[in-house]
Amino acid sequence: MNELDDCILFLLAKAYQRVYGNFKKRLQPYGLTPVQHLVLLSLSLDEGISPGELGRRLILDNATLSGILDRLVDGGWIVKQSSNEDKRSLKLFLTGKGRDGIEVLQRESDDANSRVLDIFGMEERILLKRFLKDLQQ
Repeated sequence: MNELDDCILFLLAKAYQRVYGNFKKRLQPYGLTPVQHLVLLSLSLDEGISPGELGRRLILDNATLSGILDRLVDGGWIVKQSSNEDKRSLKLFLTGKGRDGIEVLQRESDDANSRVLDIFGMEERILLKRFLKDLQQ
């Protein structure tokens, strides 16, 4: 056994690489990345939020989020609209394509999550989620 087998950074990186890579492949037919998928799912839960609020919720900086939003607009998934209250402020909305795709994208996400968690028992799943949440803080 080498040192990397016990290195938490290496173990997390390899697990992330595997899970992210598999999910990325699942989203290729839709022309989406995992982060774009996350943005769409977030908007489906709260349409009309500002880019700033969306960035805070997803922990994405303005530059990163701006590029993601532009690609989603170009792909016909979302629209940016000026706020009625403040014309300088933008609000984000799903398009018809975005709304129509949410159900399929949610199934892809649910299936990918199930595939990751299937190797664990119920207690292990709860612990894994708790440990990952703790690491985010």
